[in-house]
Amino acid sequence: MADDRAQLDRGGYGERVADVLRDRITEGVFPPGTRLSEEALREALGVSRNTLREAFRLLSHEGLLTHEFNRGVFVRELTADDVRDLYAIRRILEGAAVRGVNFAPPGAVERVREAVEAAEEAASRGAWVEVGTANMRFHQAVAGLAGSRRVSETVRRLLAELRLVFLVMSAPREFHEPYLKTNREIYELLAAGNAKAADKALAVYLDAAERQLLGAFGR
Repeated sequence: MADDRAQLDRGGYGERVADVLRDRITEGVFPPGTRLSEEALREALGVSRNTLREAFRLLSHEGLLTHEFNRGVFVRELTADDVRDLYAIRRILEGAAVRGVNFAPPGAVERVREAVEAAEEAASRGAWVEVGTANMRFHQAVAGLAGSRRVSETVRRLLAELRLVFLVMSAPREFHEPYLKTNREIYELLAAGNAKAADKALAVYLDAAERQLLGAFGR
């Protein structure tokens, strides 16, 4: 995490440290169930104990971390009910963003394209964890179509939680590969300004992904 340390001021700030840890959780660096060593993180990031604990508090409030008495702080392990709840709110927020594509801020659709291309490039190298990360960026870019800071921040937190769910999939290629084509199709519909068709494609996508994840929990 040496590169992350460079992003922080000497001594750091709780919210900025939380941003770094949230990103690493989203990228799968810290899988569900991982105990976060306070001493190791303080040394790696060069921050105070109070700053790190403030970051832990913020991420616990977001549902990413859990504190176990006399054991420490752990990356949270989600349940099937969490999956259902996450997809319910994603349908509301991402669906509304897609339906408003014709009013999206400048550059918003291009950010969707960039995420699609990043996933396709990672897939060409067989880097399926990177494909998953690019997929998170795709959905963050979809939320960005709304042009709302609050929507974008909410979806960023949801996607960080969702990455914890993705890690229950034993075969990341099997999970992510089918959505490469779907992401491309959604982008092309958005680029064409076809909000109705893009909304329908996104709804089918989210339904399928939810079924897959719930099936994984069942296994």
